[in-house]
Amino acid sequence: MSQLTEAHGTRDLHMEIKSQNETMELQERSPPQETPNEHISTQSSKPEEVKWRYAKVLSAGLSFFVAGINDGSLGSIIPYIIRTYGIGTNMIAVLYGTTFFGWLLAALTNSFLTNQLDLGWILGLGALGQAYNDTHANTFVSSLNGAHRLLGFIHAMYMGGCLVGPFVATGVASANTDSKWYLFYLFPLGIGVANLVLVGVSFHDRMRRRQSQTAEPYVPDQRATNSAMKEMKDTLATPAVWLLSLFFFFLLGATITTGGWMVEFLVNVRDGDVSKMGYVPAGFYGGAFLGRLVLAEPTHRFGERRMVFLYSILCVGFQLLFWLVPNIITEAVAVSLLGFFSGPIFAAGISVGTKIIKAEIRSSALAFVFVLGQVGGSIFPAFTGIIAAQKGVQVLQPVLVALWVATGGSWLILPRDLELHRD
Repeated sequence: MSQLTEAHGTRDLHMEIKSQNETMELQERSPPQETPNEHISTQSSKPEEVKWRYAKVLSAGLSFFVAGINDGSLGSIIPYIIRTYGIGTNMIAVLYGTTFFGWLLAALTNSFLTNQLDLGWILGLGALGQAYNDTHANTFVSSLNGAHRLLGFIHAMYMGGCLVGPFVATGVASANTDSKWYLFYLFPLGIGVANLVLVGVSFHDRMRRRQSQTAEPYVPDQRATNSAMKEMKDTLATPAVWLLSLFFFFLLGATITTGGWMVEFLVNVRDGDVSKMGYVPAGFYGGAFLGRLVLAEPTHRFGERRMVFLYSILCVGFQLLFWLVPNIITEAVAVSLLGFFSGPIFAAGISVGTKIIKAEIRSSALAFVFVLGQVGGSIFPAFTGIIAAQKGVQVLQPVLVALWVATGGSWLILPRDLELHRD
């Protein structure tokens, strides 16, 4: 049976046809027809219907693995760079500065790219550059069902790369008396090429230019540019974006400074052997790898806000232990536990960020958040290197303690949502 209802005055005419299986509503002012393709587009956006779901997640994970190899190896390579070129720790700041400018370029161009290219092409481009890749891989994975577990997986892959990096880098750099540390970079190059191929295969269904919802052919005009500018303005006007950026500013400052200067500290302050101390960062990254796998579910179950603050307190404690106990074995254990409890913090921050930031600006917002995070990951290691050139590498420890305290404090000022944080 069907039922016809007509509104009065100037209101639209609605016709409802009801049956046991469906209810259809026709509006007089609606478009002439709703095509099947529009239904398909709507349904395909649902997380459970993403094609090649696990291949895409694996591709995102491998891309983070490559990034981890690059980031995790730097701390083991720095002592060899200093001795090869006869430079001071202040010159190492240049290495971190160049990384930041790459992230800055990605943030400035990200909104324009997402209005012109589909996800597959952007991730293919991202396979050639870490900033694009991190932003869009995080955004894609966070849109899937069970995102907290999948984010834990891809960020565990990053830490897996950080774990492998020091072993390979130290092995290559210490193989000969005349160190050929630069040959190490053939390793991430090869995996990066494999990553590029995997992105092309798994995202083949997303390799197309973004098209308008209408059937009109694409005509270059100012609409895409205006849309990108509006998206960026909305991003900058969102307080949650700035607060989340502050959190990642301190978090990345703490983790990158720890990994970058740990070996130099152990060699110069604790009189460690450089060929052996190069493996110590593997304990930090190995702990973080396990933390991202093991602690993802407890963090989600007991609440991100509560658990991340608890992890921050533990990180401060283990950092103090590393600083105040002058024993290399104790320090190696402390730094491994520091890595374990700091491991899930990044993924938890992303998970919370995708919930407190509107979906319409999420991609640009995360790019902006990561750029400001990388400012911290560039400024604090560089700042430490400059101060260390004057006062010695021992300044590393008070800087790190302060950074972990600031990380916990900035987490507490994120927007409170009882349902989100499960407090």
